[in-house]
Amino acid sequence: MATHLTNPAPTCTAPGTLRPGRYAAIDIGTVTCRMLVADIDGAGLLHELRREYAITNLGEGVDATGALLPEAMQRVADVVARYRAILDACEPGDGDGITVTAVATSASRDARNADEFVALLAEEGITLSVVPGEREAALSFAGASCDFAGERILVVDVGGGSTELVAGQAGEAPVQAHSFDIGCRRVTEKFLEADPPSDEELGRARAWIAAGMRPYFDDLRASGFAPERVVAVAGTATSVVAVHERMTKYDSSRVHRSVVGRPVLDEVYAQLAGVGLDERRRTVGLDPGRAPVIVAGLVILQVVLDLAGMPSFTVSESDILHGIVLESARTGA
Repeated sequence: MATHLTNPAPTCTAPGTLRPGRYAAIDIGTVTCRMLVADIDGAGLLHELRREYAITNLGEGVDATGALLPEAMQRVADVVARYRAILDACEPGDGDGITVTAVATSASRDARNADEFVALLAEEGITLSVVPGEREAALSFAGASCDFAGERILVVDVGGGSTELVAGQAGEAPVQAHSFDIGCRRVTEKFLEADPPSDEELGRARAWIAAGMRPYFDDLRASGFAPERVVAVAGTATSVVAVHERMTKYDSSRVHRSVVGRPVLDEVYAQLAGVGLDERRRTVGLDPGRAPVIVAGLVILQVVLDLAGMPSFTVSESDILHGIVLESARTGA
């Protein structure tokens, strides 16, 4: 089973002077749209107030067409409108308001009509920045570093359109970071056509992922940096714990900082890769909206552990959202 590290109240801090206040971060990815509302106190600690999550599949078809679908953009806009109402209700009573930062990642980077999407969200009062992969990686590392101060970590952020790998000592600048155009939706659309996926399809996907990522690990070893922990953030990693522990209701306290050994990862992979989409949607612990892409996400995690030569990963819910809040508080943006 997955083991759990001692988990204090979900706060984190980072080096540098942070401006106290209330902040919100919105992360619009290829598969999900998420929001974190948090306070930074006078000691520089981050205190979560509210988290929101929705599967919106913005990146549907982007890899094949190079464009965001109108209906996909509208799905996100509808969720963001709901988030906007939540933010209005979260306004602090001191009159300082909430500093809101919204970023879009892989799907929007790849789409030739991303400007239309930016304009659509502007109508909801949200200023959206389409961030390059390198900044996405740095933000993920900053967020994940919160819980592992001083440790040599390798952060893996499996998204829908991209996967970020960032190595370094938590709390310091990354040693090596790269954003790969390898994500769970992209791999699914590129390789996994059968239902359930065939062994041949899975083998070709695994080989393609490994070929793309192997140079990163070769360079990391050549640099002399040896991570002592793999930290996995985002929905694929959290789903491994939720499925393995058969969570009928998602329990963050049982997921955050769970240490997942390779046997557990392989067990969940075998369970989900061996059944069709309808059965995956009925799997206890798995968000039905994630069922179409979860198998590809698990393959990515397996390949990362293989290439890193590591026997386990630690799940962290301190991720890019925390990184965005910390950056906003540091810069006063």
